[in-house]
This record gives sequence, structure tokens and C-alpha cells, in this order.
Amino acid sequence: MDSLHELQLLLRCYFSIFRVYDYVTNNETMQKILSLFLFFFILSTLTAKTTEWQDLFNGKDLNNFTKLNGEADYRIEDGCIVGISKMKTPNTFLATKQHYSDFILEYEVWVDPSINSGVQIRSNSLPEYKNGRVHGYQVELDPSPRAFSGGIYDEARRGWLYPLSRNPKGRAAFRNGQWNRFRVEAIGNTIKTWINGVQCSHLVDDMTAKGFIALQVHSIGNKEQAGKEIRWKNLRILTNDLAKHVKRADPQVPQISYLVNQLTEHEKRTGWRLLWDGKTSHGWRGVKLDDFPEKGWEMKDGVLTVLATDGGESTGPGDIVTTEVFADFELELEFMISEGANSGIKYFVQPDLNKGPGSAIGCEFQILDDKNHPDAKKGISGNRTVGSLYDLMTAENPVEGRSKQFKGVGAWNSARIVVRGGHVEHWLNNEKTLEYDRWSHMFRALVAYSKYKDWPNFGQWPEGLILLQDHGDTVHYRNIKIRAF
Repeated sequence: MDSLHELQLLLRCYFSIFRVYDYVTNNETMQKILSLFLFFFILSTLTAKTTEWQDLFNGKDLNNFTKLNGEADYRIEDGCIVGISKMKTPNTFLATKQHYSDFILEYEVWVDPSINSGVQIRSNSLPEYKNGRVHGYQVELDPSPRAFSGGIYDEARRGWLYPLSRNPKGRAAFRNGQWNRFRVEAIGNTIKTWINGVQCSHLVDDMTAKGFIALQVHSIGNKEQAGKEIRWKNLRILTNDLAKHVKRADPQVPQISYLVNQLTEHEKRTGWRLLWDGKTSHGWRGVKLDDFPEKGWEMKDGVLTVLATDGGESTGPGDIVTTEVFADFELELEFMISEGANSGIKYFVQPDLNKGPGSAIGCEFQILDDKNHPDAKKGISGNRTVGSLYDLMTAENPVEGRSKQFKGVGAWNSARIVVRGGHVEHWLNNEKTLEYDRWSHMFRALVAYSKYKDWPNFGQWPEGLILLQDHGDTVHYRNIKIRAF
């Protein structure tokens, strides 16, 4: 039984009935009969509770599964499903024939440390989508130094949704070279994962509500990885009475939400609010205007778009800024750029400093098509590329063997800026690209050799506005939210 409380209630009932009977009669034979009856009643109750779980694998055959996409092999050995890596084949998936929506899934897995793998959940293979390519949420299995096991990847669609760069404690949960126990709770629009009892992810996303579960053998790039094994055992799923079985979430594990222009209850409780309501210009104005620009910025279908003009800096409708100032804060938003586009998110903006042409003055999270815009090759060592602190610090990825994560032109990317006192962080798609102390001598030295050298105390003001830049190119924004500290 999963609930100790329920067992205690059953035992209390047992002893209450026994005391009543004992009060009525002292017949020893009848007492024994009643005891046996109550024992088997409790046992049947416990068994009923246990059988709520369903085995995904019967230990004998793979009749409940279908192999999709690739040609890697799966076999049964010692009660385990064993996947074997194979050269010259794409990702291979052993998928359940049944589809699941809300569930709790548990399994144990062992993987050769030289390869990675994962388990697909709420996934699909549809003829109309990339000719049957398996796509959907994947609970990552990553024995590499990156250590993203338990993170959530969107296979063949949006890429990483919950990288464990946001959860250092979760990165330490997986034990290389050993059996690891995974738990996945997919209920409504929320997916949570645990490894060996440690929570790894807390994702909110409403793109796919139902699909199969599949065991992945990843494609490999060299012959040394051929013939390596992934083993799964004790795969079981629960689909009923889920509320009684959910684990308590770890409050230290951040929730990452992809709901568009909506706040989750968790976000509301922890101080988040929408900085743009998804419909109107409330809370925003033109940086050099009293009101919102009459044209050039478009609000349609929950997306805020600056429309292309001549590619110049604030030569079209102009930048827009918040009507409220911010000091310490955490800002998140999604952006989508067109080919060759340039824009930026500025903070600590002082709109009165620059009365002439060009953009307002403030620290800038650069938004840029690095491949096609010439500004990427200007500045020093790439400090004008996407995710950078414009003209001051270059965006990089501190995770070993991991490049800066940009999902490309025409895809939604997330930006995150965190300011606590002098400490500032830039995050691109939930992976940190840089951090700095804006009150340090190093920061002042960077400013002294940048285009901002002529502005006294640049970036060290106690508060300022937040700005979305017009740089003459089409750029889309949505899901803009903030919390102040």
C-alpha cells in the first residue's frame, strides 16, 4: 500500500471489530475464524492497491511494443529489455502500442557511459509529421560530463525544454555505471521527473497531451560506440487515482513554463507577473513618446512584433519601454527573429540620456542572427552576438562540451535576465551565457573600452526601465514576465 495512513485506518477497524466481538462472546473458535476473515480482507485490500500499477513489460516478450524509425536491436535478457547501439541507423524507438495521457511512470535503467539515451513520453509517430519521425517529450539519459539525465528534451521538435543547467542538484542525481531508478509524473500540463529520489525537472507545457512511451537507442557517430547497451527493467505505469500518489515537489527545483502569456499558480505564488498582457499596450510606451507608437509595433494572436523598416537603429517606430522602473528582478521572455535580424532587450535604461538619434542607453541582452547579420563580426571576440552583453561581454556556454544554445531563425528562443544587486546573469534557452558584477572594477574597465565610455556610471544606476529595441528588422516577442526581488 502506498499510504501508511490508510493501513493504520484498516488496522484500527480490525481491532475495533475484534473488541466488539470479544465483548459479545468468548468463543475461541469463532475468534479464530473472524481473525482469519479480517486478515484476508486486509490482504485483499493491500493487493488491490498494489495492482493499480500496470507492468509495461511482462518480462517475456515485446508483443506490447513496436519498433520505429531506426534499425538498432532490442532483446530480452534476465528480465530486462536490452537496446544495442548500431552504426548507420537513425535514432531507434521501442514504443508501446498503447497511448497514455496522464500517468506516473517508474523504471530502472543502466546505460553504457559512452552513449546517451532516453525514454519518450506523450510521443507520436505520424505520417504527416516528418514522414513518421518520432517526436515528443523525452526524459533524458545522459552519462556524459554534461549530466542532464532527468532533463526534458523535445525530440524532433523544439529541442531542450528543461536542461539541468537550471537545477545543479538534479545534475548530481544520476549514478554512472549503476542501475538508476526514474520516476515521471505527467499530469495535465505538468511533467516532473526524479532520479533516485532526487527531483530533476518541473516543466509546464501544453503542446502534447497524449502519446506512447518509447525506449530510445540513440544514433551513434563512430564505430567504437557500436554494440553498446542500454538496459531497462521494472517498467510500470499508474493511470488512475494519480492525486493520491504524487510526490511532493522540491521547492528548490525551478519550474519552467512554456504557457503563452499565462502564469501558472506556482508563478503567481512566487511573485511573477506578466509584463505584457498579450493583448494591449498597457504598461508600455515609446521611449521618446508619452504613449505607445501608433504604428510599427503590432499586437496579434498573443505576439508583440516590431515590423521591419530600413534596418537602422530606432529609425522606424522606435524602441518601447516599460512605464515602470526596476532594480532587482528576474525577467523572462521568448523571442523569434527573422533572417538577418537585429534587436535587443535593454535594462537599467535611462531614457533621458540620449536625446538624439539612435537607441536609448542601457545594458543590452543582444538579439541577433549571428550567421547573417554583420554586427556579429564587429566588436571584440563576438561580444555583439546573441545572448551577449552588447559590446561588453561575449555569450558562451559554461557547460563542458556545450556550445551556446540558439534554436535558430524562425524558432522561439527564451531569454532570461537576473539582477540581484550588482550580480547580473544572461540566460539563453535556460542555459547561462554570462554573468558579471556591474559594480566591479572589471566591469568599469570593460565599459571604458566600449561604445558606452562616454556615459558616466553606465550600467551602475540603481534602477531603470526595460526596453525592447527597434533596429529596423522584424522580431517577435511573447510570454514577457517578471518578478521583482
